[in-house]
Amino acid sequence: MFADNTLTPREAIRLCALGILADTAIRYDDLAAAVRHFVSRIAGPSVELMSESIELLRYEGLTEATDAHETDAGPELRITEEGREALRTLLCANLRAGGSDLNELVMALKFRFLHLLPLDDQDLQSEIFMEACETELARLEDLRDHHAEDRGHLVEWLTYEIERLEDRLRWLEAFRAKVSSGEER
Repeated sequence: MFADNTLTPREAIRLCALGILADTAIRYDDLAAAVRHFVSRIAGPSVELMSESIELLRYEGLTEATDAHETDAGPELRITEEGREALRTLLCANLRAGGSDLNELVMALKFRFLHLLPLDDQDLQSEIFMEACETELARLEDLRDHHAEDRGHLVEWLTYEIERLEDRLRWLEAFRAKVSSGEER
């Protein structure tokens, strides 16, 4: 993890793979394809994000083969108890400030696998989502205010982005209320 307890690109891939395995055992090739599909649809194709080896998860004891018989698609893998602990740690990490592709990926992964956490941790994560959105909103409002008298279209674009973040914040507030009330999906 980075020093601020946020996920590195490598850990985002781990989160994706372990989250998928927390739901079901799956063949190695199918897991790699599922991770690649999800990550590339959120963050776009990226060598940095795709360099994590799923085989490393096995080596570290976070996953294990369910049988000794390997097919052309590789062994069927399942998550171990150590893998579940690692998954919880990754799901409970902070979000970085800013709207990077990595942040969008981590947020999407957290929403995809949030149901795997106890409700208290889900509530805490929803608070982290809101704080990250509020921080980003304050940053863009400050930038817009600083450039209010500038020529060009920056202020117009910033206003659009601020409105988008305000919508996201309203949605996150409603989401947090749902999580806090214990509503399951």
